[in-house]
Amino acid sequence: MKTFALAAAAALSLTYSASAETLVMQSVYPSSLPLLGDSGINLTKQVEALTNGELKIEFNEPGAIVGGNEMWDAISTGAVDAGWYSPGFAQGIIPSAAIFTAVPFGPDIRAYTAWWYYGGGKDIWADITAKYNIHTELCAILVPEASGWFAKEINKPEDLKGLKMRIFGLGAAVMGKLGAEAQSMPVADTMTGLRLGTIDAAEVSFPLIDKAVGMNEYAKHYYFPGWHQQTSLITFIANQDVWDGLSDQQRAAIQTACQANVAMTAAEGEAKQLKPLEELKAAGVQVHQWNPEMMAAFSNAWDEVAAEQSAADPDFKRAWDSLNEFRQNFKTWSDLAYLK
Repeated sequence: MKTFALAAAAALSLTYSASAETLVMQSVYPSSLPLLGDSGINLTKQVEALTNGELKIEFNEPGAIVGGNEMWDAISTGAVDAGWYSPGFAQGIIPSAAIFTAVPFGPDIRAYTAWWYYGGGKDIWADITAKYNIHTELCAILVPEASGWFAKEINKPEDLKGLKMRIFGLGAAVMGKLGAEAQSMPVADTMTGLRLGTIDAAEVSFPLIDKAVGMNEYAKHYYFPGWHQQTSLITFIANQDVWDGLSDQQRAAIQTACQANVAMTAAEGEAKQLKPLEELKAAGVQVHQWNPEMMAAFSNAWDEVAAEQSAADPDFKRAWDSLNEFRQNFKTWSDLAYLK
């Protein structure tokens, strides 16, 4: 029997340990969130079933063991076995991380998964993160998000100046270019910020989740499309020593469960948006589509951010160039094969 001992969480004065049959996993997303969180719960059930109970993954809510911003380091050092996580939350440690979660004006589900599995994305991420002793499996994928919730209409780029907004990953850098005080933070912290008034506006997700968390309680202007996050990746990550200590059958069970999760989250995300959107409208939410001036401003600002990030970080450039090249080739195929 294999034993995975967690390092003492000295800062918390607590010690966690995992038995031979259990991996302790903390989530960056609350389990109450459809798709974002409950798909992590689904992973634990699938793995237990596939291994006939020989391997269990213990799901812990955000902050249960360490803070959301501490998860990457905790898993890297072995203080926590595993995480339900989006790589973009590690952007402060790894500048290229956001490319492996969501890219402004980025690929759709077809292109993103094709690049991850067969276009070099997974291998590039594994190489970038090797020194952190973390193994990654793509384990869920999400449909386009809304662009955000605002207290007032936004009709021109100048309307963004000084706005304090939660926006994830690379989108935050774009909004910063346009004068917003933008920051990336976990979903749970976002709701706290809105309640306390430390942020004025926020994007969280798509209608299914935005309605579930009550975003319309804070703002009434709901903007589309989510140019910053056309697709989002969620991953199962594990301390590399813990991963290597699993049996071949246990690792295969996690990989198989994750691949099934990718398919199911893609389908569920597409199927369940219209009803909550209509309910939000009925509750008085005004749904907007960005005008051409705003979309051009977002696009131009993103071009600047991508160029600056590529110049500043070789890994960002490597990942960005790889994704761009793959998308160009994919477009040749998709233009030929798919109905317009």
